[in-house]
Amino acid sequence: MSDNSKPDNSKPNNLEPSNLNSRNSTSTARTRVVREPQRAVYDRHAINQILDEAFLCHVGFVPNSDSQPYVIPTSYGRAEDVLYIHGSAASRMLRNLDQGVPVCVTVTLLDGLVLARSVFNHSMNYRSVVILGTATLVDDPAEKLAALRALSDHIIPNRWDDARQPNEKELKATSVLRVPITEFSAKVRVGPPIDDEEDYDFPTWAGVIPLEMKVGAAIRDERCGQALPEYLKNYKRKKNL
Repeated sequence: MSDNSKPDNSKPNNLEPSNLNSRNSTSTARTRVVREPQRAVYDRHAINQILDEAFLCHVGFVPNSDSQPYVIPTSYGRAEDVLYIHGSAASRMLRNLDQGVPVCVTVTLLDGLVLARSVFNHSMNYRSVVILGTATLVDDPAEKLAALRALSDHIIPNRWDDARQPNEKELKATSVLRVPITEFSAKVRVGPPIDDEEDYDFPTWAGVIPLEMKVGAAIRDERCGQALPEYLKNYKRKKNL
């Protein structure tokens, strides 16, 4: 598959880099997109849209005591210009990141499979974000609780107020890390396949297979006697862009 460098000839929309970078933020040497630079997005609002729609991030780091890189998938929450990640205080990731280890956090949304006439020019439509920084431990009790709420609201808004709050034992067993969203970039591909001119007459189907996350019908726990709340009846993942 190719992320080929020919210009995208798709119709403009609000996800295209050309439309997003009118409010662009400054990139750094480390976050500047080198491969396919026309797909780069440095606009903070656009980055926030991607972060707010996705569920999972991947956190890459190298422990201070080890040369082995690790990449851990985890949930997250965003509050303004801060990304919060959490987990067991005993986990490998949380034990290492609270020491101030540099991290690379990535988030990806897959929007479609792009089928070209040639195998080489097949691609995908996607929105991805890379955040570089140093994670620090949240030790202020109020911020920790607010961060956990942000994590909960990121997955299902309104659930925090409708469920039992964390008790002291649970809070002690949980670590929360803060990653500032200050050094970042995104990369976005939209639109149809881009073939070599001589391949446009090749007799095969070409186009885009759209992909999206859909919410199924809720399945009530057999020991639950409560009616499904309104905020779950109307739950959807796709954000308004």
